[in-house]
Amino acid sequence: MADSIDTNNIIAYRLHSHHLDTKAPMKDLTESAGACGLQNSPPGAWETALFNRLEGVSLLGLQDALYREKSVVQAWSYRGVPVVFPADQTDLFLTALIPKEGEEPWIYTRGITLALDCVRMTFDELLPMVISAAGYLGQHTVKSKEILDRVLADIVSGRLPADKKKLWQGPSMYGSPDKQTVGEAIVSFMLRPCSHLSLVVFGEREGISPTFTSFQNWMGHSPVQTADAGAKLVRKYLSCYGPAGEKELMTWLGCSPQQARRLWNTVKEELRPVKVNGKLRYILDGEEQKLRQAKTDENRILLLGAHDPYLDLKDRELILEDKERQKAVWRTVGNPGAVLRGGKVIGQWNVRTQKDRLHIQIKLWEHISAAEYNKAEQLADEYAAFRQAKLVDLRID
Repeated sequence: MADSIDTNNIIAYRLHSHHLDTKAPMKDLTESAGACGLQNSPPGAWETALFNRLEGVSLLGLQDALYREKSVVQAWSYRGVPVVFPADQTDLFLTALIPKEGEEPWIYTRGITLALDCVRMTFDELLPMVISAAGYLGQHTVKSKEILDRVLADIVSGRLPADKKKLWQGPSMYGSPDKQTVGEAIVSFMLRPCSHLSLVVFGEREGISPTFTSFQNWMGHSPVQTADAGAKLVRKYLSCYGPAGEKELMTWLGCSPQQARRLWNTVKEELRPVKVNGKLRYILDGEEQKLRQAKTDENRILLLGAHDPYLDLKDRELILEDKERQKAVWRTVGNPGAVLRGGKVIGQWNVRTQKDRLHIQIKLWEHISAAEYNKAEQLADEYAAFRQAKLVDLRID
């Protein structure tokens, strides 16, 4: 019979796994980034995440790690989102996401059907052509996502028969038809499979635009490949989001049920059932004692940025019970930051930037002590300094 686990222990366990129970030194940057990867959408989200995890962190230090030391790399990963992760873990964050036969669709390609119908070609016909076109990035760097779509779409267009080429070059049915062709839309979807194959990663930003090239061209060596990458990825997921189940893994990855089941089964013999609020969930064997003994500082205040990995849990009621307030924190677009106390969400915060001036508004749903109020003010000041900006306006309601 599965034993019950107290939710407070789960919160403390996850805070520790996410490196949010105490700040680590800068030398632990890759360990913090590698816990479960750092989503970088909106741009800069990964920097805010590490602001909350590393002591004495600076934007320059993070940029050096990403662009010069290259200890971490950015690529489209789980759910098709840009993720910053250790450069020596491409097997987990890229290769493990490649579906086997019968596990399609690829991550972030479900919406491609309209475009495929328009050009009267199948996904399996076009993917090899886009993969071949992406070989261009083996020796080139392209500035901006729009130009990347266009460059690769033009390469594919040159290999299509005349009747298909006309359809390929027609106006897109996604977004603005005068700014994107059908072919460019197809390429945009298929860049995620190309990313999982290590054919495209993010290079250094130029102004407000990202650049793109291949992993080999960016790093100067081939990506890591291991036979047990899928199992390692599931273990990583359970360490950060356990107790959990196969369905939660599928949602986190954004993959098909078939792919999630295969990945889940790679660690099936390592799983131990437990109950959380009466529901059956699983943890890794040997983790129960650590889980039951996990403790956290119930008064610790944190200002987590939008899409911080800690907020990427599927059992949101664990850290925020109120359904309406959940809608305020986890939106379809434009998520605010979350104010945490003892690992639970007690409010939201927003930042407005005007050049090098920051305006921060913190909205609290629970009463906090004077000491906690002062800590929130201190964190806002520290965040402004981290962003190399002046905090000109701070409101705490």
